[in-house]
Amino acid sequence: MKIEEALFRYALRMGDNSLVLGHRNSEWCGHGPVLEEDIAQANIALDLIGQARSYLTYAGEVEGKVRPSAPLRTEDDLAYLRGEREYLNVQLVELPKGDYARTIVRSFLFDAFHLPLQQALTTSSDERLKGIAEKAVKEVAYHLRHSSEWLVRFGDGTEESHRRAQEALDDLWRYTGELFAADEAEEVLAKAGVTPKLTDLHKEWSATVDRVLREATLKRPADGWMASGGKQGVHTEHLGPMLAEMQTLQRSYPGVEW
Repeated sequence: MKIEEALFRYALRMGDNSLVLGHRNSEWCGHGPVLEEDIAQANIALDLIGQARSYLTYAGEVEGKVRPSAPLRTEDDLAYLRGEREYLNVQLVELPKGDYARTIVRSFLFDAFHLPLQQALTTSSDERLKGIAEKAVKEVAYHLRHSSEWLVRFGDGTEESHRRAQEALDDLWRYTGELFAADEAEEVLAKAGVTPKLTDLHKEWSATVDRVLREATLKRPADGWMASGGKQGVHTEHLGPMLAEMQTLQRSYPGVEW
């Protein structure tokens, strides 16, 4: 795989991860357990969608170099006019939000990965990825702090909140392996010094997970079979309906602008 094609797939994947998780978090808008969290989740969703815009814009520009004969696709084209098999996000971010404990556990598992990834990208040899990361790293640091603090509240709270957090952790754990399973594009870019090796991020992620779970009095699940396929466009049954809802306006009225 040529480095330009690898960069296109990587920018697309980073944008898809942020876009899909941002949409899932936005589903709490108007439905948060308390007003403060309603606002917090909306702001986190906006951060993620802002990051998605940057990555998808870059993906469209890189794609223009890889396939110059094809029409240049914008961030909106990539967000609203692709089918689910064209999305390259990890499966963890597309799962339904569930109750608030499940949302927090999912956010924590992803945030603990997302922060060291963005920190590493601030030294990328690719100036655009570096610039996006330098802005995103402050936002993602807040996301991790928010999800960590709430996970401790749930885990070290009531018997009911502890049970719900542990059940969510046990169920979502099998989706964490894909975060660190590099595909060909990630291997090409890591070798070229554009992105970090995902295996190098696992140690920091694991240490963060252990520290917060200890404080939350939650038990780390044992590693076993891990779900995968999202990076290759193979998704759970949940992504299609989510995209149908997210894309309905653009597909019903192509090219519509506010």
